[in-house]
Order: sequence, then C-alpha cells, then structure tokens
Amino acid sequence: MKAVPHPGTLRRAPVQRRSAERLTRILDACADLLDEVGYDDLSTRAVAQRAGVPIGSVYRFFGNKRQMADALAQRNLERWTARVAERLKETGDGGWQSAMDAVLDEYIAMKRTAPGFSLVDFGNQIPVGTRGEPNHRVADRLSELLSGYLDREPDDDLRRTFLVAVETADTLVHLAFRMAPEGDDRILVEARELLRAYLARVLD
Repeated sequence: MKAVPHPGTLRRAPVQRRSAERLTRILDACADLLDEVGYDDLSTRAVAQRAGVPIGSVYRFFGNKRQMADALAQRNLERWTARVAERLKETGDGGWQSAMDAVLDEYIAMKRTAPGFSLVDFGNQIPVGTRGEPNHRVADRLSELLSGYLDREPDDDLRRTFLVAVETADTLVHLAFRMAPEGDDRILVEARELLRAYLARVLD
C-alpha cells in the first residue's frame, strides 16, 4: 500500500510518479529509523542515507524531522482507514459490532507490524505521552467512514460518540502495549468488552 500523505503535511506535494516513489522511500526510512534509534536521535541526514536519496530531496518535502514524523502519522492514518474500509467490504452488513472489530483489529495489527507506528501512530506520541488533536482526526474519520455503514448522519452526536470510543481505545491499547511488547491480550479483551458496552448503549 503506497498512500501518500495529505499535501498539507508536506512542503511540496509530489507531482510525478518518480517524486512520489522518492517520498515513499523517505517515509519508509523514517519509520525504520524511529524503531531503531527513537525520535530524539532521528535526523534528516540519516533518513536521506537510509532512503538512498540526496539530503536535498528530504528538504524538498520536509523542513525538519518533526514534519517528517507528522507526514508519517498522516500516512498511517490513510493506510489504517483503507484497511478498515477493506474489512468492512469483506464483512458486509454486520452492524456496528463488526465495524468496531474492524477498527480495533486493524489498529492493533498496525501497532504490531507497522514500522515506526509505536512512536507516531496517528500523531499522538511525539513528544512521547502527548494526546489530543490526532484523536479528534481519527474520530472525524470514523464518522465519515462509518456513518453510511451504520445508517447514521455524521453529526455532532456521532462524532462525540466516536471521540469517546477513540480516547478510551487509545488509552487501553497503549496500556496493553506497555505491559507486553505484542500487546497484553487480557487487556485488549477488556478494552473490546468496554467499547462494546459503551457503543451498545449509544448505537443500539
């Protein structure tokens, strides 16, 4: 999957295929290095070397490493959205329960497998421990993605419902991954049950 970050996260959006492929290599290198050295020791020069591109190519898209991490977070959000949408096509009309499973399953899968995801996920980990705006973006995305599936208007009530669910899942999933490298399954089960109880009260 080669989702390109939203142009708003880039100094200059890629126009040609070659430029888009170079951007993909830069973000892939950034993700790998985040896992290897962490955010504090990440540098644009190291990313350029890992990606096999001139340092000027990095600065063509990003002014600094924070902008690179933000673009990686945006790409993560686009990829996660696409994965959830694909799951929903496969499950058909399974109601909000199957939708919630798709949302949570794909997030946990990316936590376990996507390079750099443990640090930046959708943007709420750098500086480490920060929360806030990214969860609002995820809640808005879920409102857009699931409103038709749930036969609900993407109004303020639905956005608030998803924001509460996202904030809850965010906290509990991060707890699970602090307890075990692959996520403590018992905590993940509790998270799923808690979300089901809350959404049943609101969506049924």
